[in-house]
Amino acid sequence: MTETVASSAPMVFTDSAAAKVKSLIEEEQNDNLKLRVFITGGGCAGFSYGFTFDEEVAEDDTQIENQGVLMVVDPMSFQYLEGSEVDYTEGLQGSQFKINNPNATTTCGCGSSFSI
Repeated sequence: MTETVASSAPMVFTDSAAAKVKSLIEEEQNDNLKLRVFITGGGCAGFSYGFTFDEEVAEDDTQIENQGVLMVVDPMSFQYLEGSEVDYTEGLQGSQFKINNPNATTTCGCGSSFSI
């Protein structure tokens, strides 16, 4: 069963992140793409965040929609990301997708790895 979650539910897909994903999908000219957010083992703090585009949605993926684009998260990653906010920022240090994760007890300086 596919679960569709509104942006007010267990994860937040910000307007800024959705707008960036939408523009990247338009550049790729493939309306079937979704932003996949995932967790992998490794990084200086134990776990690392990952982002990729995916055309497929698994039956047990959580889906969060904003501005007509989907962010999908697999069940294993979702348990570490529940309550998180996926945002996109542009600043002096460059442009990046960023995860604000309330479950992380420590994070590395680059912000791309964490521990629970």
